[in-house]
Amino acid sequence: MPANYLGALPDHGRFAYSAIPQRPTYRWPGGQGLAVYVALNHEHFAFGEGLGAAIGPASPQPDVLNYSWREYGNRVGAWRCLELLDELRWPAAALINTALYDHCPELVTACVARGDELVGHGHSNAERQGTLPEADERELLALCRERMLQHSGQAPAGWLSPWISESRHTPDLLTETGYRYTLNWCHDDQPVPMRTRSGQALWAVPYPQELNDIPMIVARQLDAKDFAQMIIDQFDEMLVQSEKQPLVMGIALHPYLVGQPYRLRHLRRALRHIDAVAGGGVWLTTPGAICRHVESLAGAATGPAP
Repeated sequence: MPANYLGALPDHGRFAYSAIPQRPTYRWPGGQGLAVYVALNHEHFAFGEGLGAAIGPASPQPDVLNYSWREYGNRVGAWRCLELLDELRWPAAALINTALYDHCPELVTACVARGDELVGHGHSNAERQGTLPEADERELLALCRERMLQHSGQAPAGWLSPWISESRHTPDLLTETGYRYTLNWCHDDQPVPMRTRSGQALWAVPYPQELNDIPMIVARQLDAKDFAQMIIDQFDEMLVQSEKQPLVMGIALHPYLVGQPYRLRHLRRALRHIDAVAGGGVWLTTPGAICRHVESLAGAATGPAP
């Protein structure tokens, strides 16, 4: 019989278990119960090599079909998404591959001009970071942050790894290179402070892996109208739940998917549904603003339970 047959399983050690009904309650700014944010993943991919979502079967490289389908997002889809957010006057989190500064800097400039929060998202989504040696991963995190500060005037407070790829040291390296929150962990509906080896907390701000167009539309082949209905149903149910305690609802989008015209039409319907009740218990915000709020509560010793 294995020695650990009845023992505790290996654990990450980053946070303890916490049942959501048993936590202290608090509110978002303005007394709101539900924080809603949109995360637009602006990504660039290497031609002829590396990773990438696919609309059709992968072909031997250069895989022109799947590469050009993804590139539609930068050339067309992202601009249509920004137009929609401008129409609604919504803030957004722009999750940026720093390779965009070489490929299409106009897109990042447009995000900055409309006041979006820039979030670190690696150099390219053709690569994973979790397999890098620790020194190389540290360098990647630092260089992405420095480049965004240099070119856009914003040093990102948050990080989402390409493909949610982490090493054992990623949370530690994030705090050590200046980041305050991560979007990698999808284990809760409230921000959770994570332990790091420096003693500084790294906040895990909820980021959705179901209310996310890649797993839903690409992996599960959900139709655009059904994905839009998912957004509406998630919002309606979480709005009711948030009457008792504060919750976070993220909407994760990739412009090469939802920027396709027929999908954008359904996305517009879903976001207008949310917009119709914004302010009535709803805080339209960004993950960085969510992080700042829970940091301020924790500093006042009235913050969220770990």
